[in-house]
Amino acid sequence: MDTINILVTGANGQLGSELRNIYNKGNTQIKNTINMVSTDIDTLDITNTIFLKKFFSDRSFDFVINCAAYTQVDKAEKEPELAKLINTTCVKGLIDAIKPYNTKFIHISTDYVFDGNNHKPYSEDDKINPKSVYGKTKAEGEKLAMAYKNSVVIRTSWLYSTFGNNFVKTIQRYSKERDELNVVFDQIGTPTYAHDLAQAIFQIINQSVNKNNFIPGMYHYSNEGVCSWYDFARAIANKSYATCKINPIESKDYPTPAKRPFYSVLNKSKIKSTYNLSISHWEDSLNEYFKS
Repeated sequence: MDTINILVTGANGQLGSELRNIYNKGNTQIKNTINMVSTDIDTLDITNTIFLKKFFSDRSFDFVINCAAYTQVDKAEKEPELAKLINTTCVKGLIDAIKPYNTKFIHISTDYVFDGNNHKPYSEDDKINPKSVYGKTKAEGEKLAMAYKNSVVIRTSWLYSTFGNNFVKTIQRYSKERDELNVVFDQIGTPTYAHDLAQAIFQIINQSVNKNNFIPGMYHYSNEGVCSWYDFARAIANKSYATCKINPIESKDYPTPAKRPFYSVLNKSKIKSTYNLSISHWEDSLNEYFKS
C-alpha cells in the first residue's frame, strides 16, 4: 500500500493543530500509510517563492492542506498589505510551486467573503461581496486557488478549538472573571469545531485515495444548526458552569474596525453529498470540546 504524503501549512493554528493532533493519535481513518509534514512560518516560509519551488522540487507530496492565513480581522484593516501577502499572494506562490507535480490542494477560506445580506443559507454559487480587508484578501485567495485544477476550497465559519485563541476560550475566561458580559445578538451564523473540520478533511483525502473520488471545487463546511454570537456565548458560559450574566446587544453598540456579515449561515449539502460526510450539530460539538 502506497504511502500518502501530506504537507500542512499554518500547522500551529487552530485547524493545523487539530490535523496534527488527529494524525499523531492515528485517528485519520485513512487506510493507507500517511506521512504528514506539519509546517509553519518557522519551518516553511511560504512568502519566499524561490524557496517554495525548491522545497517542492526536493520533496514529493500528494496533498497540500493550506491552513496558513492572516485571521486578525480587525487588525487587517490597519495591515492590508500583510493580510494580502498571506491570504492572497502566498496562495499563488503555493500553487505555482505545486502545479508541475499535479499535487492536490485543499485550501481553507471563510464566510467573510459574503456581505451577510442573505436570508437563507449561502450556497457555493451565491455571489460573494466581502466588506472587510480580511474578507477581500480571502476572496482573492480562494479565486486563485479555484483557478488551479486540483483545488478543493472549503469555506468555514466561527472556527474554534482547544488550540489557539478563539471566541469559546475568551467567553470561558471572561464568564468566570466578570459578573456581566455584553454579546451581539444580531449576527447570525454557525460555529465550527476545528476538530470536526479536520476529520472532514481527512475524509476527503481518504475518499480521494481509496475511491479515486477527489472532486475539485468550492465547498462549505460548518457544524449544523444556527445561532447568534449571544446564543453561542450563553451555551459556552452554561457549559463552563459560570454564573456571569450574558446581555444581548446590537452590533451598533459594539463597533469594530472591520464590518462583519450579519448573516453567514452556510449550506453544506454539496460537501455532505460529494464526500459522504455526516456533520454534528454545533451544540453536540461544543459538548465534545468541553469533554476534551
